[in-house]
Amino acid sequence: MSKTTFLKQLAQTIIKKHSENLSDVVIILPNRRAKVFLINELQLATDKTIFAPEITSIEDFIQTISGIRSIDSVELLFEFYEVYCKVEEQDKLDEFENFANWAKTLLQDFNEIDRYLLDPNKILKYLENIKEIEHWSVDSNKKTNLIEKHLLFWKKLPLYYHSFYKHLFNKGIGYQGLIYREAKENLKNYTDNLKNKIFIFAGFNALNQAEELIVQHFLAIDRAEVFWDLDEVFLRDEFHDAGLFQRRFKKEWNYYKTNPYQWIAKDFATEKKIEIISTPKAIGQAKIVGNLIHQYAEKENLQNVAIVLGEENLLLPILYSLPSTVDALNVTMGFSSKNNPAQLLIAKLFKLHVNTTNRNSSSYTMYFKDVLDVLTNPLIEPHVDAYDLVNKINKNNFSFISWNKLHELYGKENVLYKLLFQKWDANPVQFFESIGEILVHIKNKLNRENEEEKITTAFVYSIYKVINKLISYFDHQNSVTDLKTVFAIYKQVIDVAEVSFEGEPLQGLQIMGVLESRVLDFDTVIITSVNEGKFPAGKSINSFIPYDVKREYGLPTFKEKDAIYTYHFYHLLQRAKNIYLLYNSDSDGFDAGEKSRFITQLEIEKQPNHTLKHSFYNPAVPEIANQPIIIEKSELVQQRLKEIAHNGFSPSSLTSYIRNPLQFYFQRILRIKETDEVEENIAVNTLGTIIHATLEELYKPFLNRILTIDDIKNSFPKIANEVTLQFKKEYKEGEIKTGRNLLAFEVAKRNVENFLNSELKSLENGDEIQVLSLETSYERTIEDKRLPFPVLIKGNIDRVELHNGKIRIIDYKTGKVEGRNMTLYDWNGLTADIKNDKIIQVLAYAFMYEPEAKNRQIEAGIISFKNMKAGFLPFNFKVDKVTTEVITPEIMENYLNEIVNLLLTIFDRDKPFEELL
Repeated sequence: MSKTTFLKQLAQTIIKKHSENLSDVVIILPNRRAKVFLINELQLATDKTIFAPEITSIEDFIQTISGIRSIDSVELLFEFYEVYCKVEEQDKLDEFENFANWAKTLLQDFNEIDRYLLDPNKILKYLENIKEIEHWSVDSNKKTNLIEKHLLFWKKLPLYYHSFYKHLFNKGIGYQGLIYREAKENLKNYTDNLKNKIFIFAGFNALNQAEELIVQHFLAIDRAEVFWDLDEVFLRDEFHDAGLFQRRFKKEWNYYKTNPYQWIAKDFATEKKIEIISTPKAIGQAKIVGNLIHQYAEKENLQNVAIVLGEENLLLPILYSLPSTVDALNVTMGFSSKNNPAQLLIAKLFKLHVNTTNRNSSSYTMYFKDVLDVLTNPLIEPHVDAYDLVNKINKNNFSFISWNKLHELYGKENVLYKLLFQKWDANPVQFFESIGEILVHIKNKLNRENEEEKITTAFVYSIYKVINKLISYFDHQNSVTDLKTVFAIYKQVIDVAEVSFEGEPLQGLQIMGVLESRVLDFDTVIITSVNEGKFPAGKSINSFIPYDVKREYGLPTFKEKDAIYTYHFYHLLQRAKNIYLLYNSDSDGFDAGEKSRFITQLEIEKQPNHTLKHSFYNPAVPEIANQPIIIEKSELVQQRLKEIAHNGFSPSSLTSYIRNPLQFYFQRILRIKETDEVEENIAVNTLGTIIHATLEELYKPFLNRILTIDDIKNSFPKIANEVTLQFKKEYKEGEIKTGRNLLAFEVAKRNVENFLNSELKSLENGDEIQVLSLETSYERTIEDKRLPFPVLIKGNIDRVELHNGKIRIIDYKTGKVEGRNMTLYDWNGLTADIKNDKIIQVLAYAFMYEPEAKNRQIEAGIISFKNMKAGFLPFNFKVDKVTTEVITPEIMENYLNEIVNLLLTIFDRDKPFEELL
């Protein structure tokens, strides 16, 4: 802490003036957090043993005066819905989901009306009149039912207000505004029984109407002192928003006509180093904060350093960016539950169960993506050993998994797993009790000695409290049973819930929100998100009360809210020596930013003793965005290549090297396979496999004999059954009866039918076809003096037939292939261009089958299922307008020469495997 802090000065003054009657002193501060710091300063200000004074926050103090307990926003929303249901007729009720959309805004307006002690009837009647005027031009006889309902809503606002106020008052609970209004009413009764109490109000800036009246009342009866925390620079400048409220208090309060204004500090004009750092995108600020903290951790005690977040979403990135040298950390701020990791898990659990089918039957079936989302969640994964289960789901292609099957596949005893995947019946209380058990289980597994897991525990516990409130709510009402509606209610509730972090504020680095920084002073302050719309927050209006009505009745507008932000900003700077202001400089895109007017104000109104420095932080970007990976051919790689040559190169492995040598290295040298994933929609390669296998089964009975027209005609009725069998074999547990997969199933049948029709047409035209082999593996060795050792070429040929006396080697392709893809004009560069991959492949098949051909002429080509009209597309070599389709010895010699050159490149020790970008 700074040597001249406000709390240090306050503690010394209190000890000096009230050391004899300290137990009669009540100190009221803007927030609870400052209490610990003040107690510490009181200890340092005296060397005696004394009774500590009562220290409380303004909200707790006014709650004491009113005798009414404050409830949080979640409970308040449920209480309001209860009142709303009593006020409205049953058939006119909004569902809770719709109710919450407007109720949250209305509750804020009720709160403002009460905090400023305004007549609710006047304000709410004003709103009704405005809405009536908006529809003045509509003939009263022609008002639609929608307009009538809309106007009726505004007419009923006073009824909602008074019913709700009475309901809460009778229960002894309330929102802030209600408590303030009742405190003002109970003020005289409270002060009549004070005995010797002295009240010290310290560190305040903006006060609402109720707070002003209460503070002035204590001053008027000579039972209070007020110590403001404002610098003279802001108080004297009539246009500076930081002093807006206190200039008015000083001018208007009767007390200050005869009493001094305590205290006016002179700290802001002292020497300060202010560095304004801009960086593109908000996340860059987290990296800067981490670098700054690393510098300070090496030089001094981080207890004098505060990180103030202008935007709460930066909390987690900043926590991950902090260096390991930070041994103590205190996070004190509100964090929206919408971004809470535990909430994200609950949302996924709801999605899992909402998406289940047959929920009320024994075949309770879950969608695989929802299952995997839950299993791989960071809060779940370490505590549920589900690696084998995930592999089984992927390998067996389970798109939808029954509840029984899911537990059968897991096959272990794990309490958390059972809780995650138990059946959710139509009882909301049971839903939330299950979630509560899951959260407790996770919380018990967390290591509370680990700083990171302490924060996770806070996240989990905050959601657990919300879940308990929901259990309490659904215990008292039975109208909602639909899981989707329950989830909608949960989402509405979570929007108003917050995570409250609490720690040991007297130790280590302080991370806080803007409001938590009140009254506190630090030597070094790092403020993030100093952008317009973030700090200050801008003109966001979440209210039904229009601007002119607020002005008319003295309710705070964006002008007053900006002034509050201005005070907080300049108070952070007031006693600090080193200040870092970070903002997002990126003016385009989703996360665009514009520097805050506060920065401009600092520049224009620069104090003589302030040193302003501007810097721009750009993350280090390498000169080459993506350096290609290069793998040298070590002795082990050479051995593996020799092993592949002995076992056999497939035509596809040769083309994979041409496509990308690094891919060849991973797949063939390292033998890395692609990870199994669930094919929710049938992949192209799976569809190809199914068509290949179907044709193989249909043609097996006709092997080694002349095909007849009847053979083909008799095959048509078998197509559907055979395709179904192959789908089940390849796609395993995948669903093929609905959606895209049903279309894929029909496509496979159509492709097979088209092939048979093409075959039938050939036979009808007089072609003689004899199928010699189907899906058969062949191999042949290349022996060449240039090669270091013999190389085996092997592969699977889809079909070999004798077609009108010629051997025809056929490769099926489910993709589209055209005649030009099978035409070669020059042998040079055959293996240098991946567009020749199909030619390389079919000629490899011709090479392998050549010994079996027994000197008969060979054609090798492709049948493309997406270009079935073209029929068989043979490889052809074209030179000087002469086209050769038969594979001659000269063609084979030229081909082998190119393949040997490719193999020499693969085996070349001095030519590494280099990634092609």
